[in-house]
Amino acid sequence: MFRHSQLETVKAWLLHPDQAGLPLHGRIQRAIRQLILDGALAAEKPLPATRGLAASLGVSRDTVEAAYNQLHAEGFIRRRVGSGSFVAAIRDLRPASRRVTGQAAPAPGEVTARGGLSARGAAIVANGGTHTGPPGRIFQQGQPETRNFPIRIWERLERQVLRDHGTSALIMTDPQGAEPLRQAIADHVNLERGARATADRVLILTSSQQAMALTANLLLDPGDRIFVEDPGYHGARQAFAAAGAVPVPVPLDDQGILVDHMLDAPDRARAVSLTPSHQFPTGATLSLERRLALIGWAAEHRGWIIEDDYDSEFHYIGRPTACVQGLDPHGRTIYIGTFTKSLFPGLRLGYLILPPDLVQPFTLARTQQDGHPASIPQLVLARFMQGGHFGAHIRLMRAIYAERLRILARLVETHLAGLVEARVPAGGLQMPCLLTCALSEAQVIDAATKAGLGLTGLTGLHATARPRPGFLLGFAAFTPTELESGVRRLAAILNGLLSDRDGA
Repeated sequence: MFRHSQLETVKAWLLHPDQAGLPLHGRIQRAIRQLILDGALAAEKPLPATRGLAASLGVSRDTVEAAYNQLHAEGFIRRRVGSGSFVAAIRDLRPASRRVTGQAAPAPGEVTARGGLSARGAAIVANGGTHTGPPGRIFQQGQPETRNFPIRIWERLERQVLRDHGTSALIMTDPQGAEPLRQAIADHVNLERGARATADRVLILTSSQQAMALTANLLLDPGDRIFVEDPGYHGARQAFAAAGAVPVPVPLDDQGILVDHMLDAPDRARAVSLTPSHQFPTGATLSLERRLALIGWAAEHRGWIIEDDYDSEFHYIGRPTACVQGLDPHGRTIYIGTFTKSLFPGLRLGYLILPPDLVQPFTLARTQQDGHPASIPQLVLARFMQGGHFGAHIRLMRAIYAERLRILARLVETHLAGLVEARVPAGGLQMPCLLTCALSEAQVIDAATKAGLGLTGLTGLHATARPRPGFLLGFAAFTPTELESGVRRLAAILNGLLSDRDGA
């Protein structure tokens, strides 16, 4: 059993008012997780039996079982049938001992301004925009389904907002964002993502791209290095490069970014940017051991972790692991969230969860960009979340997307056998596919684009490594019928290209 002090710690989590928004199993899970992170529960230490701990805490055995299952899913404990549950042996619970050596990076080379642009302006536009073309093309990645959105509920809530607030809803809002929405976001990420958030640490923005640009400009000086995933989201690399920072690509494997490459890097970096829940574009989930190593790196080197949690709501196998921000006791993590993927792109609302000392400077800086976020959509979204509609919509779409992913994988296997190899992800809104036939990625993307398909090539998402050619197939926004039509069209395109090559 737990020592008396450990048991009292868990009981305190059950009773603490700050945890009132969490279910009982979530409070128990987080209390035990913190004991492990603090070193109070050593590796291989046995945990109490679920029946005994339930009796000690005055809760049901099922509640404790749910807490243990989540701890096991996140990698904090291991369970053996007939033997019980034990604290997992996890490296790097404390800040990493290996120190990055070397001097600060030299400033990047001058960028020649063209067409009247400044050097910074030329750098911003040098690599293009972040959008891949007109919306609605089959297989366009990152697009949610909007035809199932409960628009009648949204209309009703908007009428309520206008009725209750009157013309006050038409004036400028708090630059940090409407307090009801900030509170609803904090409640949501604490419950669903294991975050450490309060309403006064949330900053409402228009998008995750704005969040990255703001973070880059406020935390990185020209010439500062920042570790980025390779492959990774090109919009993040663009935001950092536009701020004058130097993105340093770090390779991946099936457990996410290779943290050891960061620790062994010859030059110190100021920050790391990553997508730990569903790595873009591979879909890998960052392992618990590496999350803790990242937190140790940030604490030791006074670095920043920029966590883009862009589509974590859509996880189809098991439960998603807790966000890095919720595991970080040092306040070195900047958490980025968006409603573009979970609700609809036209909403144009995202957010940052910031360490307390950064809230005021970030809020002041955002007023120089666009003043303040739109008031009416914020107030409507707050009611949408508070009324349980957001959670209900996410559950519905998670089921729909999981089924569409299953259908797409089957269609690819049936109609594209010998042409591509699907890499079915555990979550997200797109599926990577690798070309297995004798065609170049550029050929395929060009032909598909001319045929009205929205493929995203994999090569452009890599900074240094030579990837296997392939593309992303977005599936979330398309019905099974549309997906089948798209796959058949793609098969005809690939077969046609192969026939032309053989006949040449």
